This record gives sequence, structure tokens and C-alpha cells, in this order.
Amino acid sequence: MARTANVKRKTNETDISVDVEIDGSGRFEIETGVGFFDHMLEQLSKHSLIDMNVMAKGDLHIDDHHTVEDCGIALGQALNTALADRRGIRRYASFDLPMDEAMTSAAIDVSGRPFLVWDVDFPREKIGTFDTELVREFFNALAQAARITLHVKTHYGANAHHIAETCFKAVARALRLACEMDPRMGDAIPSTKGTLSN
Repeated sequence: MARTANVKRKTNETDISVDVEIDGSGRFEIETGVGFFDHMLEQLSKHSLIDMNVMAKGDLHIDDHHTVEDCGIALGQALNTALADRRGIRRYASFDLPMDEAMTSAAIDVSGRPFLVWDVDFPREKIGTFDTELVREFFNALAQAARITLHVKTHYGANAHHIAETCFKAVARALRLACEMDPRMGDAIPSTKGTLSN
């Protein structure tokens, strides 16, 4: 069964459409109106091998916050739908991602229980015009809507762009591993409870 989903989210602040295919090849089409954020979502798709189309129109005349957060919500909802009852997946994964002077670790439990632990510091508040605090806002929205437990820790780094990019790439790689089908799991749900439903 194809693990795909489409989510449309429309509010007074944003109008967003998201398509995902978990068993993809990392193809993407991203247009949010926020250049740096587009670049980060492209990294998330490419390194998770999850095909993603993300089209967003938001109230950017105010700031980028609503667009970034609502894209996290819509993308998380799409992942949650595509994963269905999480039958046969590996469920847990972690990945250490180096980029030049920066390194970030991400650990994921595709658990049906949303939680974010965030231990990331940026040396400045902006990357170009992008607020670095929005990186956390995106991943919090993603974890809540996708119903995953996500821990992200940057061990060190001096360049804010590199730190942000290691966060997106580390989460992408961990997400790829956690969502993969485990041939030894077969058709079973990877929980002694017998369910990972939300």
C-alpha cells in the first residue's frame, strides 16, 4: 500500500497544500515565499527520501512565523496520515550529522506520542532575514502534528546557517530510518501495546 497523503490547511493567516510520499526518492517542489525555509525543506526531503510538495501562501507582510509554523503543522499531518497505524516500521532511529564546524544529533520515536526536546543554540538571531527561533517552531509543529517524539541537540557550531542545516538534515536522516519498513517486523506493529495509533 502506498504511504502517501495530501493535506490542505487554510486559515486567515496561511493557505497551504502538502503532498508526501514516504517511500519516495527525495523529489521536492517547495514554494513558501520564505527563501531560507524553502532551502531547509528541500534538505528535509532530499535526505529523508520522502517526496514532498509544499505550496504555501502566508501573511509574510507581518513576518514568517505563521507560514513556517503552519507548514510544520501541515507537513506533520501529512506524515501522520501517510504512516497510518505505523505497522511494520522500524519506529526508532537516531543520526549524527556533521557539517563543517557544526554537528547535530537527532533521535526519533514514531510513537504516536508527540514531544519535542530541543537543545540548540544559535550564535545570532537572523540568517539573512530569517529568524533562527523559527527553526524550533517548525520542528515543534512537525512533532506535534506528526505525533512523533523528537529530540534534537546541536553539540557545537559557530555558523548559524550550518547549525540550522544540520538540524534539518539530521532530522531527515533519522526520519528516513525510523519510517523504513523493517523486514523482520513483517506486518506487526512495533509496540508491546499492540498499537501506535493516535
